[in-house]
Amino acid sequence: MKTLGYAAQSAQEPLAPFSFERREPRANDVAIDILYCGVCHSDLHTARNDWGVTLYPAVPGHEIVGRVSAVGDDVADFVVGDTVAVGCMVDSCKECDQCHQGEEQYCREGNTQTYGGQDRVDGTPTFGGYSKHIVVRDEFVLRVPENLDLARVAPLVCAGITTYSPLRTWNVGPGSRVAVVGMGGLGHMGIKLAVGLGAHVTVISRTEAKKDDALELGAHEFLASSDEGAMALAQASFDVILDTVPVKHDINPYIPLLDVDGTLVIVGQVGPLAEPMTVPMIFGRRRVAGSLIGGIAETQEMLDFCGRMNILPECETIAMGEINEAYERMEKSDVRYRFVIDMATLS
Repeated sequence: MKTLGYAAQSAQEPLAPFSFERREPRANDVAIDILYCGVCHSDLHTARNDWGVTLYPAVPGHEIVGRVSAVGDDVADFVVGDTVAVGCMVDSCKECDQCHQGEEQYCREGNTQTYGGQDRVDGTPTFGGYSKHIVVRDEFVLRVPENLDLARVAPLVCAGITTYSPLRTWNVGPGSRVAVVGMGGLGHMGIKLAVGLGAHVTVISRTEAKKDDALELGAHEFLASSDEGAMALAQASFDVILDTVPVKHDINPYIPLLDVDGTLVIVGQVGPLAEPMTVPMIFGRRRVAGSLIGGIAETQEMLDFCGRMNILPECETIAMGEINEAYERMEKSDVRYRFVIDMATLS
């Protein structure tokens, strides 16, 4: 199956058109015509080889919405014409304890990433959603609620599930006190989802520049971390703090804000942080944890929840040819709050 995408050929080159082939659908595969693809900060890190593991050529994109164009002989849950989504993974071993628990993201053998991975059957590299088509194992294809705007759904299967999963893991619901640090692509979804789950939500940012936006998104309160007096008054006032900052930063100002048995969850930065001070953790039985995406069942649960609550990210739609400009704007935090590529512009 010949297709067209946009790829990075090296860390120094801009993304450019790239022709390649998708496999013909196997018995348990679903072939999808891609309609929209979200732009994640991980795409930028991968294209620039910020993590030192990129295999080139790299076709990024793991926030995918499209329509089924063909199914394999053994596929029973999808038919041609279905509107579907694909997130950050397209396969796993399906045999280990984590896979059996529905947490394929923690597969003992490592899940197969939508891009930058290797197909478990033939070993070929996986290419992502900056393309016309994709072929995915049927268990890793998700249904999109009919009432949701397709042009805004794509970021839910990465930014949405990345923030929804820890909220569910730490039992956020009515009466929970949640703080969200950072208000970008992840943070703004964390606000919407925590509010949707019934929590009292506070946004923490360096200055008050984003206060009006935070309240408009549904946050109940806003806390400027540069205000030492306000930070002191906020000590021991949160059950969960969702840290969505995607770069190295200091988490020490936030740990004392947790109540006893509270948890600060890192979902943004993949890599080093400033050295943590253990005193507030020890004297408050506070925790610092990390969280990845969710499993397939939890991701479908999140999509269904967003359908019921009409929760969608704030998006700016771009053409495929604008991706390099979008990357530059992402580095400057000049997006409110997620880019989505209209794949009809790829020709």
